[in-house]
Amino acid sequence: MELVIEHLSKHFEKKEVLRDIDFTFTKGKIYGLLGRNGAGKTTLFNCLNRDLKSDSGRFYIREQAGEREVKAQDIGYVLSTPTVPEFLTGREFLKFFMDINEKEIQDPRPLDAYFDYMGIGPEDRDKLLKDYSHGMKNKMQMLINIIARPNILLLDEPLTSLDVVVAEEMKQLLRNLKAGRCIIFSTHILELALDLCDEIVILNRGRLEEVDKENLDTGGFKEKIIDALREEEHA
Repeated sequence: MELVIEHLSKHFEKKEVLRDIDFTFTKGKIYGLLGRNGAGKTTLFNCLNRDLKSDSGRFYIREQAGEREVKAQDIGYVLSTPTVPEFLTGREFLKFFMDINEKEIQDPRPLDAYFDYMGIGPEDRDKLLKDYSHGMKNKMQMLINIIARPNILLLDEPLTSLDVVVAEEMKQLLRNLKAGRCIIFSTHILELALDLCDEIVILNRGRLEEVDKENLDTGGFKEKIIDALREEEHA
């Protein structure tokens, strides 16, 4: 399975944010999407999630059987600022999600098994989501995407504000999730991308370009990325 983007463009008034993007993402990998703040990473995600309408171009899924349109259930989207219904408890939210998606969920498990998997303790499962920490809300976002099993998982700066322990837990979780799906991990932190991701892609002057990781150990790899990001700053 591949996510194929062809000639995707998006502008806001006179500013062209995405410029004729062509790229193919392949399942089984975590792609680190690097770019400076304001480079257009979230805009790209919003176009792929159809929260924004692109000005031109298209994207689709390519499988052995041929090409097909990206459906809503193909996409999972984890925002940097978790969005959860804070008037519900963790258990109520999880049950509600599973009830409304009952026909699509494969091999459903008991609610407590999911909480155990995410490391959310019994004392927190019946608390209101408004009383959850940022990291715990992020875990709930991740949990519903794990249950939904989307083919494409978009992660918009999901680890930036987490403490060290939760961030490490989330990184290991993502490594375990990548088989069979395409994960695109947006960040502006180079070291995080190098630690977690299989491939590095830079959003530079509105276009996506992959950076070869072959020379990672030579010391030239980081410099190449930083140079590209500096070009973006002065473009």
